[in-house]
Amino acid sequence: MNYETSFGGDSITARSEDLYGSDVDSAAAKRRRNTIIGVIVALALLIAAGMYFFGGDAETAAGEGAQAGAGGSESQAPAVTVIVPGSGSVERVINATGTLAARREMPIGIAGEGGQVVRVLVQPGDWVKAGQVLAVLDQDVQSQQARSLAAQIQVSQADSVLAQNELDRALQLIDRGFISKADVDRRRATRDAAVARVEVAQAQLREAQARNGRLNIRAPEAGLVLERNVEPGQVVGAGSGVLFRMAARGEMELRAQMGEADLAVLNVGVRAEVRPVGTAKTFTGQVWQVAPIINETSRQGIARIALPYDKALRPGGFASAAVVSGSSQSPVLPESAVLSDDKGSYVYIVGKDNKVERRDVTTGTVTPRGIAIASGITGKERVVLYAGGFLNPGETVRPQMQGAKRS
Repeated sequence: MNYETSFGGDSITARSEDLYGSDVDSAAAKRRRNTIIGVIVALALLIAAGMYFFGGDAETAAGEGAQAGAGGSESQAPAVTVIVPGSGSVERVINATGTLAARREMPIGIAGEGGQVVRVLVQPGDWVKAGQVLAVLDQDVQSQQARSLAAQIQVSQADSVLAQNELDRALQLIDRGFISKADVDRRRATRDAAVARVEVAQAQLREAQARNGRLNIRAPEAGLVLERNVEPGQVVGAGSGVLFRMAARGEMELRAQMGEADLAVLNVGVRAEVRPVGTAKTFTGQVWQVAPIINETSRQGIARIALPYDKALRPGGFASAAVVSGSSQSPVLPESAVLSDDKGSYVYIVGKDNKVERRDVTTGTVTPRGIAIASGITGKERVVLYAGGFLNPGETVRPQMQGAKRS
């Protein structure tokens, strides 16, 4: 009996130890559960705070935090900002670059036989009148020739006077029979020849004076001197090339390079804003000529934009132009709303069921207000303004109009 009692006591002792051990395990498990619950609650609070600051509202964040703390049920749809752009007047602007030049450039060289340059009277940048002398050539030899021709006129005139007097006397004597009619005819012919020689000498003198007048280099028209390629002492002639370059009336132009598609919609007379390189100043001009041909290699043509004179417009300089070629009614979206991939440009719109749809669009002119949409939307759709790159077609969202207060 003692053995059995001892055995039974050991059993009671073992059972007591098992009971105490299970209590310890239960307390440890409870502590682990509390730790896990605390971590879950902390994560839920972090998620709620993040959604509050990045587009969600406090109620949504609290709700989602509660759901996460309760076991992480399905999250609510993300909130996105949308805009209804409408449709407005958008100017079609063609941007181009080109080279500044004189609208009518006049190369000036030697018109006469040439000679040695004595004086040059103008400098590049000077304004001149029509017919003004630009350079003076040595005319000593030509002047002596002109004097000789003038003296020849006097000789011819003296011969003409003598022949006329002889004819007058012969006419007085023919009535008295002292001279024959044949002699009178000879004297009349001599008189006529003398008068003709006077006219020849006068014509020769005028010719010489005209040649001498062409020795001096003159401005063919009023304008601005652009280049001077001659100096005193230089001997110039017909083969000397261009000695001066002028801009007629000082008018300038920009020869803007444009693609054939832009040239096709460009009209003469439209306004253009031109900005030369190196200056912030903008000059207003207008297109006065559109190229009738297209370069076969570059597929571009030239639009010539007339500009009034300004010292900042230097021929040969580079400038950019914004040409207003018309206006149209189009929606305008901020750049953040227009996305692009290998298929082209597109936007996300939110349908009636708040599902995201992809809409391919064709972009137009970039304006200070945003990008004009040539086709793809009418302007009445709800277009996703931000974070479109993180959405997928068919995804359900909570749209919020731009500028509206979050509830």
